[in-house]
Amino acid sequence: MSPENALKRTMTYGPKPIGTWSGSKAQNCGASHSFLRAGQRYRLKTEFLDHDGHVHPVGEQWLFLGYSFAPYDDGMSFFVSLDGVQEWLVPLQWRAEEQGHVLDHLSEYIDAL
Repeated sequence: MSPENALKRTMTYGPKPIGTWSGSKAQNCGASHSFLRAGQRYRLKTEFLDHDGHVHPVGEQWLFLGYSFAPYDDGMSFFVSLDGVQEWLVPLQWRAEEQGHVLDHLSEYIDAL
């Protein structure tokens, strides 16, 4: 099984039709975060675990679709597509003991293609 297919099978949130999460227009949602821009492709250059414990390996590629932030629990969700057809939600928590380092240093983890 390819790494992409393995990831598709293990991620908690998705696949869903594009727009399921990325179509939200709430105040806590957006199309760009740091250097990430909706519609742009990215590749992971450093592995990390998301808030649900799923591994996002080096080489994983995303089409970034947007994000949401829930300040009450420092929850950041990235909406991404692995295949250009469906979307997945990557849950992160902006706390030092969770994915704070990833979110504070995105350029160490993600490169634009």
